[in-house]
Amino acid sequence: MRYFEKISFEQFKKDVFDDKNLYNEYNLPKRHTKNSAGYDFETIYDFILRPGEVKKIPLGVKVKMNSDEMLMIIVRSSVGCKYNVRMCNQVGIIESDYYNNIENEGHLFVQLKNESDSDFIVKKGDRLCQGIFTKFLTVDNEKEIDKIRTNGFGSTN
Repeated sequence: MRYFEKISFEQFKKDVFDDKNLYNEYNLPKRHTKNSAGYDFETIYDFILRPGEVKKIPLGVKVKMNSDEMLMIIVRSSVGCKYNVRMCNQVGIIESDYYNNIENEGHLFVQLKNESDSDFIVKKGDRLCQGIFTKFLTVDNEKEIDKIRTNGFGSTN
């Protein structure tokens, strides 16, 4: 089982804006062609990323997935190639236990940097990044891990 859902309005108020209309208007990630591997994430609001600037962008979304899966989030090729905008960590890895963590409900963010000499102008609904689900493997001789994630972004140190 895997699906995207909006964060609660309470979390949205903390992380984005106290604006119920904005909350109701944004879309969940979706694929745009039959054979697309990636689910495109749309921006929630307009913003400008100045040359050299770094911004942490809220996506307003959390993701539920099977325990042996992860979601890789990467910048869309059009954003990287046409505008020279990059994700600061290049690839975001979201594990299944990030969902509904105590700190931020599993709210997904991306941090972008404008490597160009021009403003990167983003309009509400623009598609900046994409998420690709994949299974992962573990080693056979690993000791069982009992630790459970309790916090949000960067919580496993």
